Amino acid sequence: MKIVTWNCNGALRNKFQFIDELKADIYVIQECENPSVVKHDGYKQWSSNYLWIGDSKNKGLGVFAKGSTVLKKLDWNNNFSGHVDNSIPEHKVKHFLACSVNNEFNLLGVWTHKNDSECFGYIGQLWKYLQLNQKKLGDCIIAGDLNSNVVWDKWDRWWNHSNVVEGLKKDGIESLYHLVNNELQGKETTPTLYLQRKLEKPYHIDYIFGSEKWTSSITSCKVGKPSKWLVVSDHMPIIADFRDE
Repeated sequence: MKIVTWNCNGALRNKFQFIDELKADIYVIQECENPSVVKHDGYKQWSSNYLWIGDSKNKGLGVFAKGSTVLKKLDWNNNFSGHVDNSIPEHKVKHFLACSVNNEFNLLGVWTHKNDSECFGYIGQLWKYLQLNQKKLGDCIIAGDLNSNVVWDKWDRWWNHSNVVEGLKKDGIESLYHLVNNELQGKETTPTLYLQRKLEKPYHIDYIFGSEKWTSSITSCKVGKPSKWLVVSDHMPIIADFRDE
């Protein structure tokens, strides 16, 4: 099996041929438009098996599968305020798309936002979501654009990037890039984002995490090369390959 996550930087209808060359079984794509409202026959055909969420029809989070793969959306909680205290104003975290794949494992697509939260933006959104749903993860893949790295940890908060990574690791869920390439969080040698598409502004903010089912079967986890991908996006795809069990 091959799983890919990629922030396409919008207009996937004009770029899906690039990502299709990777021949993945599942794609988790951020900033893509809703296939149901796009007037583009090629994109509609390519995205015939999908789940999608978003605030705007033009930019959302999608999970796309090939062949007869069955995607079933899971109704996981994204209302953090009501979970903690009913007196706290409602605050829904975003964007998180949870689904089961062939009823065999769970997949959580991620595209974190600041979401008008001064303290809990980006990685704080994922931290909140995991407080609500971490016990549901089971055999899982978590893939997406976290907009986060341990280098931006702050000393006075408990929802840092490193806290999220440590919490997942306690449940046997690890970053596959770091595992395969034997690199530490914050010490990545391969960027996944070149801000403003400039090579002098590299960051590693996209991830694929996997439970033991996946850490034991991973064969490679690579990042796309900027020479190919910068022509269509500021993000590079992460490509994870697994042996069949």
